Amino acid sequence: MNETRPLPLWLVICALGLLLLGSATALGMLAGPLGVWLGLWSFPTAFSIMGTIYPFSGWIALGLGIASLVLLLLARNTYADRRRGILWLPVVATLACVIAWYIPGTFQAPAGESYPPIHDVSTDLDDIPRYVAVLPLRIDAPNSVVYGDSPNMTPERNAQLQREAYPDLVPQLYQASEEEMFERALAAVEAMGWELVEANPDEGRIEATATTFWLRFKDDVIIRTRSMGPTTVVDARSLSRVGGGDMGANAKRLRKFFEIL
Repeated sequence: MNETRPLPLWLVICALGLLLLGSATALGMLAGPLGVWLGLWSFPTAFSIMGTIYPFSGWIALGLGIASLVLLLLARNTYADRRRGILWLPVVATLACVIAWYIPGTFQAPAGESYPPIHDVSTDLDDIPRYVAVLPLRIDAPNSVVYGDSPNMTPERNAQLQREAYPDLVPQLYQASEEEMFERALAAVEAMGWELVEANPDEGRIEATATTFWLRFKDDVIIRTRSMGPTTVVDARSLSRVGGGDMGANAKRLRKFFEIL
C-alpha cells in the first residue's frame, strides 16, 4: 500500500524549508514598497531593501523551482495525492519569488532602450507652464519646480535631452474652442486616475498629482489651454517630486494623456 504511506519527515522538512525561503524572499521584496505605503520609511530605504534582495531573487527562484520539481518527482509514485499535497507549497513559494524578481525589473529600461536622466518634461520648452496650486504640496519635495534646476543639470541641457528623447512631446493644436478643450482635459485627468488639485478655467490651468502604484511616487502635472482664434493649444508638464531620473515615466504619462484627449 505504498500510495498511502505517510511522507517521510525529511521530505516534509525540505518542503517547509523551501516554502520559508521563497516566502522570505518575496516578503523581503514586498517590504520595501509596503513600508512606503504605511509611512514606515522613505523611498531611499525602500530602494535599499529591494536593492539588497533583488540580485539574489532570480537565482533563489530558479533554485526553488528545481528543488520543488525534484521533490514532486521523488514522491510521484510513492505517496497518495492528499498526503503529498504539502510538496506543492514550495511551488507556490517559487511563483511568489518569481513575481518578486519580476516586478522590480519592470522599473528598468527595456533591452536596447535608455532614458535621459531627467525628471521634468514639458511640451512647451519656450514658455514652460508654471505650477501654482501644487506648490504647497511640494514644500518637502527634493526636486525644484524650476525647469532644469537639479544637480548637474541646466534648463538648456534638460530641454536638449528631452527633445532628443521625446521629440513628439510638443504643443498640441486642436480645432476646438478653449472651453471644450478645458472640459476634455478635465475628463482626461479623471480617466488617468490623477488626483485633481485645481481646475481654473479662467486661467486655462489644471493641476493634478499622479501617484505610482508600487512605490507611491508622486508626480505633479499641469495642463494649460490657450485659445488661438478658432483653435486651442494644449500644453502639459509632468514633474517628479523625488528622483534624478524618472525612467521615462513623465513622458509616458503625457503621451497617454494626449492619447485620451
